[in-house]
Amino acid sequence: MKLIIDSGATKADWCLVEGGQVVRRFKSAGMNVSVLTPEAVATIASEASAGLEGPAVSEAYLYAAGLIEGSDAAALAVEAVSAAFGGTPVEGASDMLAAARAACGRAEGLCAILGTGSNSCLYDGSAIVHIARSGGFILGDEGGGACLGKLFIADYVKGLVPEPLASEFGQAFEVDYMTIVRRVYKEAAPSAYLGSFAPWILEHRGDPYVDALVERNLTDFFERSLLRHGRRDLPAGFVGGFAAACGPQLRAVAQRCGVSISRILASPMDGLVEYHSL
Repeated sequence: MKLIIDSGATKADWCLVEGGQVVRRFKSAGMNVSVLTPEAVATIASEASAGLEGPAVSEAYLYAAGLIEGSDAAALAVEAVSAAFGGTPVEGASDMLAAARAACGRAEGLCAILGTGSNSCLYDGSAIVHIARSGGFILGDEGGGACLGKLFIADYVKGLVPEPLASEFGQAFEVDYMTIVRRVYKEAAPSAYLGSFAPWILEHRGDPYVDALVERNLTDFFERSLLRHGRRDLPAGFVGGFAAACGPQLRAVAQRCGVSISRILASPMDGLVEYHSL
């Protein structure tokens, strides 16, 4: 029995697989191993282990936010998960490698994560050989939900969002100027706050302003991240809820940039099950 764990900062996806078939799948609290203590990781893993039924896990794969291979934090996280499952061998890897394995399998390709944030890499079918630094929502994250929200809010506070879209947005959210400034500059999780506007913005596709903003966000991602790998000849796989939500626009921008898209996955888990079943 194989166990695959795909964890972001807020939630983790656990999947038991046997013979290429999913036996059980559930979610837990997330594990950003660069932030959580080993004890916190151990608690989450122990609670997950206690809730599992069926054959013992023979091997496990931990893909987690903040997991940098070779770091002390990664080693401690792997050790904690292994201990929770009776000493089961655990392979630890980054969420970027999870996306690459899910989207590209064992073939060479480009891989991108488009969620609240964004990232991309060049993958040789086995390992990541080049990665474009994200920069976070202030310095980068082009193409992601937070960046789209930032572009929209920046226009909104300057009165550049056209009517009636601006009025409709103002009725849907508490977005007076001082609230926006407080949430972005003084409160926790400003990236999540900005990203929370993305679903509403995408619901208004068809509006010329929104369509242009979505296209600008995605084009910036291609030009400032994906194409920096210098391999326009390779197919690109995309992972993330925002990527899936932007599928038609994503394909249009990719075609204009001369990039073919191999697949778009809302979550890496289905692709990881395929990868670890070969």
